[in-house]
Amino acid sequence: MAAYGLYTHIASNRFRSMLLLGGLFLLVYVMVFAGALIAEAVMNSQRPFDDYIVLATRDLIQAFPYATIGSALWIVIAYFFNQKIIDAVTGGHDVTRQEQPRLYNLLENLCISRGIPMPKLKIVDSPALNAFASGLNRSQYSITVTSGLLNALNDREMEAVLGHELTHIRNGDVQLMVVAVIIAGVIGFVAELVFRMVFNSSWRFGGGGRSSSSSSDSDKKGGGAFGIILLAIALIGLAWGLSLVVRFALSRSRELLADAGSVELTKDPDAMISALRKIEGRGELRGATSAVMEMCIDNPREGFADLFATHPSIDSRVKALVTYAGGRDPGPLPLPGGDVTDETGHGVPQYDGTSPEARPEPPHKGPWGSSPGATPSPTGSILGPWGRR
Repeated sequence: MAAYGLYTHIASNRFRSMLLLGGLFLLVYVMVFAGALIAEAVMNSQRPFDDYIVLATRDLIQAFPYATIGSALWIVIAYFFNQKIIDAVTGGHDVTRQEQPRLYNLLENLCISRGIPMPKLKIVDSPALNAFASGLNRSQYSITVTSGLLNALNDREMEAVLGHELTHIRNGDVQLMVVAVIIAGVIGFVAELVFRMVFNSSWRFGGGGRSSSSSSDSDKKGGGAFGIILLAIALIGLAWGLSLVVRFALSRSRELLADAGSVELTKDPDAMISALRKIEGRGELRGATSAVMEMCIDNPREGFADLFATHPSIDSRVKALVTYAGGRDPGPLPLPGGDVTDETGHGVPQYDGTSPEARPEPPHKGPWGSSPGATPSPTGSILGPWGRR
């Protein structure tokens, strides 16, 4: 499906996402087939290789409705309890207009401007700079922000972050991600269970204590159980790896669209860029599971060679906003009051207690040199973002 604008990109991404989600469900059946292979190899250890494939296929057909019902049951459980689980993991709690008038008004104005129902607002008491949207239906939709983010961003930047999370809700991203995490979680759970059973067991194939001559004769007649076990393990490993890739593909593709959706809501690409630059590298929520971090606006947890990173890099997201939305990149930004290190060695933002709008931004270096008002050059002139002045 070709995409020529923001809304066609959203529609195209939604179509691809549904295909990926369908692929996740297929992986569940791959796991069932692999389990059937192992079961047949254990119960019938003296059959030709091809017989096991036929038997496991028969078992898969018989187990198909049960696997489908089981997957659906997991989704139903998540439908009712996902938000409570997320709040329990992150420590998020609801806030009212009286408790957070600034945050509430910013979100309410965005919702009114587009006729969008107002989601719940939640706060996580954490110095980390992050936010995420969650919920599977209109009564559950919520946007959660950390107290550190509230203190670090000014109103324009905070509005951009809220627009980003509101776009996730508008585009149906939150439902898709929750379902994807559930299905991938089932695959991961079954994979770990099977691997433990295989490697911690003393299964023997080929008749155990028979003489070498009878064992050799048996292997010639059949004895394909060992090969079937290897095939089953390979299928389980492949399904588990692909489930991770699907989860990451869903998350990465949707973050760029949510950034664009925020700009479409606020008409302020510079605010989205500066918010991302402040959040960059400061979003680690301690105690949060990987599934929760995948829903956040930034996930600093990365895998090797960026292959298993759930989010595009901040640099690539900023580059997209500069290229397609006409924003300006100030480069990495320090926080008001600077960063200090806590007892674990993590950076913790420090604040001077003034309102976000009143805090002067410290000098910083962007891609073209120091900001205006920063360190003078040897000739005495100031290096601004477009050269000396």
